[in-house]
Amino acid sequence: MTMRYISTRDDSRNSAPKNFTEILLGGLAPDGGLYLPESYPRITRAELDQWRGLSYADLAFAVLSKFIDDIPADDLKGLVDKTYTAEVYCNGRAGSKASDITPVRWLEPGLGLLELSNGPTLAFKDMAMQLLGNLFEYVLAKRGEEINILGATSGDTGSAAEYAMRGKHGVRVFMLSPHEKMSAFQRAQMYSLQDDNIYNIAVRGMFDDAQDIVKAVSNDHAFKEKYKIGAVNSINWARVVAQVVYYFKGYFSATQSNAEQVDFAVPSGNFGNICAGHIARMMGLPIARLVMATNENDVLDEFFHTGVYRPRSTAETQATSSPSMDISKASNFERFVFDLVGRDPAVIRRLWTKIDSGGSFDLSSMPCFANLPQFGFVSGKSTHADRLRTISQTFEKYGVMVDTHTADGLKVAVEQLVPDRSMVVLETALPAKFEETIIEALGRRPERPASFQGIENLPQRVEVMDVSVDAVKRYIVQHVGA
Repeated sequence: MTMRYISTRDDSRNSAPKNFTEILLGGLAPDGGLYLPESYPRITRAELDQWRGLSYADLAFAVLSKFIDDIPADDLKGLVDKTYTAEVYCNGRAGSKASDITPVRWLEPGLGLLELSNGPTLAFKDMAMQLLGNLFEYVLAKRGEEINILGATSGDTGSAAEYAMRGKHGVRVFMLSPHEKMSAFQRAQMYSLQDDNIYNIAVRGMFDDAQDIVKAVSNDHAFKEKYKIGAVNSINWARVVAQVVYYFKGYFSATQSNAEQVDFAVPSGNFGNICAGHIARMMGLPIARLVMATNENDVLDEFFHTGVYRPRSTAETQATSSPSMDISKASNFERFVFDLVGRDPAVIRRLWTKIDSGGSFDLSSMPCFANLPQFGFVSGKSTHADRLRTISQTFEKYGVMVDTHTADGLKVAVEQLVPDRSMVVLETALPAKFEETIIEALGRRPERPASFQGIENLPQRVEVMDVSVDAVKRYIVQHVGA
């Protein structure tokens, strides 16, 4: 069966479905929606049996082949093998091997951490972004084209994208971040890069303001076409599908047979990471529950308890000690709601007309909300006091230091433990990225890889500007040329 993609806000009756490489570079669909497969590929028990012993690279090829059929298999295998190596994913852990790219560290029987922060920027975003960089370079070379990537970051996406794209032929990166809202380490990771194809823009606002600018530019179709604007945020389907892989790898690490079920706990801000888990579950991976953890910005937690999705304003969005989750308008949530409402694009258009105009919606009285339990989601929240306590208790009890976001996931995971079923918590980043809060919780500095020693003291290059779509457009034009 040929894999084709549709927008959450339209369907094949009004626009032809697209193949993978057609949607890879663009990000948002022309109608403002997000791309998803026409239907999710289903995995058989025999395939699960075959995949159980595969290396990460071979597993990635097996999973991605279900979604990508317009890149020759040998080429796709080469891109995957180039991406998922011990050399690329060894920054955060000593003695990493290719087979251990995403190991599970068991804290106690039935409670483990899926280590996803072994990549170049010490955060889980590297797992997909490194592949995205290689995919972009491959497709652009085939087409003889260039691309100007416009993205927004609340902390880790920006550095992961820049490290993946730095030096890539035919690629420029314009990355927006909230001015002075990220950790000092996160800022230094991005702003200290001096590569000619990397441009950092700090906007005087929150992540949601930066994300809104990216969407506004992407929805200006004439500008997007003229200046070849692409996306690497998790609105880009390739980011999400690459993250599906580590749910399979984590499942195999946590089980002895494919008859077992597993719970995954996921710290969530923009809903991209846990959306990948939702897709893995829809494919047939035996996931019992997806346990979603928010911080004080609990818009998503509120929805799963009440059916009300009410994004907060910039003024209502709190700056917290898990800053990568300081998001009040979760882009990828639209993909899940599309499935929840029976994949009806008319319903999504109606709901997101309210969201895009600053409103909210309530599904609690709609028949689809009664179907929510079948998707396996449960949720909870964690506060600054909670994460300090979790960091302290985890270090004291297990001798393991976790970052602030992983602490949010761990706190909610412990609340949701079920006897005789493993809970795997997805690690977000290494503690070194959030040194200030680790010191507050433990009274000691976290270790950091030698390559990042003194990074905050390096010269930084960043343009600070007000929240303005026009200002960002002018900046792009200035550095790209007419």
